[in-house]
Amino acid sequence: MTDAAFPNTGYLAWQFSQIIAGRLERALRAEELTLAQHNALQQVTWTPGVSAAEIARRSGITAQSMGAAVNQLVERGLLRREAHPTSRRSMRLFATSEGHAAAAHSMSIAGRVEGETTSPLSPDDKDTLHRLLHRLVEDLNPDALAVDSRSLT
Repeated sequence: MTDAAFPNTGYLAWQFSQIIAGRLERALRAEELTLAQHNALQQVTWTPGVSAAEIARRSGITAQSMGAAVNQLVERGLLRREAHPTSRRSMRLFATSEGHAAAAHSMSIAGRVEGETTSPLSPDDKDTLHRLLHRLVEDLNPDALAVDSRSLT
């Protein structure tokens, strides 16, 4: 089939998303992590003190699913909760040293999966794809890109 047979970009983006999510989920399962837990670990590493509700908004995951993922990570000693200084209802999340190690390891797994799923593309194509997706997400869900710039240095 040619590209013209599937003219809907959204359909192709959804298919690719399903493929990469499925592969990442299978790879993370070996580390006893779910996609939601992986997202929580990354978000807490990027933005220490973030709430579970904010992580859910950024990740496009329901608050209930994210709450369950965070609870499991707290039980495993990978995240810890602290009371929010100004909100009685909100808890801030921080990674433990084990959580930072797990986040780094799960990010390396995500990088490997991304490399495998984008292997048909040239380095320039990968860069272009990244920039275009970043632009779309920045416009459609800017919260997904909200990170503490200090954690990326």
